[in-house]
Amino acid sequence: MRAAIGDPALRRLRVALPPVAAAAVALALLSGWTAVGGAGRQRPVEAGPGWVLLPTTGGATATAAFFTLRNPGDIPDELTGASWELDGRVTLKRHRHQGASGRWEPAAALPVPERGELVMSPEDADLMIVGPPALRAGQWVEFTLTFRHSPDLRVRAEVVPPGGRRAG
Repeated sequence: MRAAIGDPALRRLRVALPPVAAAAVALALLSGWTAVGGAGRQRPVEAGPGWVLLPTTGGATATAAFFTLRNPGDIPDELTGASWELDGRVTLKRHRHQGASGRWEPAAALPVPERGELVMSPEDADLMIVGPPALRAGQWVEFTLTFRHSPDLRVRAEVVPPGGRRAG
């Protein structure tokens, strides 16, 4: 028995078929895009050389290191820890500004936004080094940076005197 043109089941099929077909095509295209790395692609955080502030007094109790971290991926990451090759504990630190003054506080993590940068500076975030050994201007030291998603990253930093930081 053939269905008549006015059959309600046939009318429902004709109404439902275009959106169902469009959804199936969209799902297939999105699945393909994801399979070739087009969606939510995780890429490791990158960094160039950094700098360590030379303490101005002998026997300084702390100093700081600074890096620019770049996240080329589509997924945000976080710097969760750091260590260095010399004695002294390294702690993540964030500055909190309050009007004309401010204070620093330890940070559990420092965000590295997707397709963005974390630019450490004396006014924002840095790696505080407690109990550093004697350092000399021009000396290079190695750090290992730990991230929530990216693999550990080994980077070098040059020790520079106050005011000796080169732009870039």
